[in-house]
Amino acid sequence: MYVTRKIENQIILQMKHFPSVVILGSRQVGKTTLAKMISSQLDNDSVYLDLENPSDNFALDHPVEFFNAVGNKAVIIDEIQRKPELFPVLRSVIDSNRTNGRFILLGSASKDLLLMSNETLAGRVVYNELTPFLFKELNPQSDFRVHWLRGGYPTAFFQNDYSMRNQWLRSFVSAYIERDLRMLGLGSSPNDVQRLFYMLASVHGSLLNYSTLANSLGISVPTVRNIISYFEKSFIIRIIQPWFANIGKRLIKTPKVYFRDSGIINFMLGLNSFENLLRHQMLGQLWEGYVIENIISTLGDQYQYYFYRTADGAECDLVIFEGSNCKAVVDAKFSPAPKSTRSMTTIINDLKPRQSYFVVPECNTPFSIGGDVTIATPDQAINLLR
Repeated sequence: MYVTRKIENQIILQMKHFPSVVILGSRQVGKTTLAKMISSQLDNDSVYLDLENPSDNFALDHPVEFFNAVGNKAVIIDEIQRKPELFPVLRSVIDSNRTNGRFILLGSASKDLLLMSNETLAGRVVYNELTPFLFKELNPQSDFRVHWLRGGYPTAFFQNDYSMRNQWLRSFVSAYIERDLRMLGLGSSPNDVQRLFYMLASVHGSLLNYSTLANSLGISVPTVRNIISYFEKSFIIRIIQPWFANIGKRLIKTPKVYFRDSGIINFMLGLNSFENLLRHQMLGQLWEGYVIENIISTLGDQYQYYFYRTADGAECDLVIFEGSNCKAVVDAKFSPAPKSTRSMTTIINDLKPRQSYFVVPECNTPFSIGGDVTIATPDQAINLLR
């Protein structure tokens, strides 16, 4: 079953204006499927190369000759991180025949890890991130409970047998830790990486204390920071910084950490049914992470995202800024009828947002409480924020 992705039309339009389009995202997220769907809608033919396939990899041992031979076709290069030395070649090839829509590059990490600096392909490329399925992409075909439990990786989402789903997720996590991160350049011990990965599951939705993690694992703080930076740049975790400007010492200046895909964190916590999820002691953090990821991934990088917490107890899960203006404050509440809180009132007075939300699991239609805060589901809140 093909699910239309949010960025599909955006990429088709970009192909008309840029020589190269890059689709970045974690492994198994659907980049190849999306690229092939897009290529089928182009006016010219295309050729697909998977750099995990030895014969395709060999074809690019002489890249200039190969690209010249297929100069009239769109070239899709999958797993581009396996040949970072291609980027200077691509620059030269693009400049010698500047035709829009010539390359679609697929990579499983951020452009920083792939060595795709702005200087290398400046003006020749545009970047996109493909996330696991967003609820908005699945709605109304799927219930949010299914999406929240299974997550958005296509194979895991469409697998109805939970034992088979768990086997796939176990294999995914194992390959990610033992193979993918090392290929991207992480030199730390796989055992340390695995222990830190699972330890982060216990602090999902909490403040990220590097020193505590380092002491627990018996490794240095710089090592912990480096490993976590790889988790972030390979799209597995999201780190959200606190917002602070001139409010000063009341604010706690420590980031929070979330696993981006709810299916992965649920698997790591051993949650294989919605009932088990509802019983778990981390229910609040799990809902918070699900809400935050859907909002940020849907709205995209046109805004800046933070959390807000003061030393005297006022806190908000997500604050959304547009430049220097606070567009919205969002607090995730797994409750059918949340009430106004002094904490939210304090934050509204401090930040003066244009919109304020309590995001709940179910709500027939958005409504306001106290005149300042709107109650809405994640999907409803996203529609109002756009």
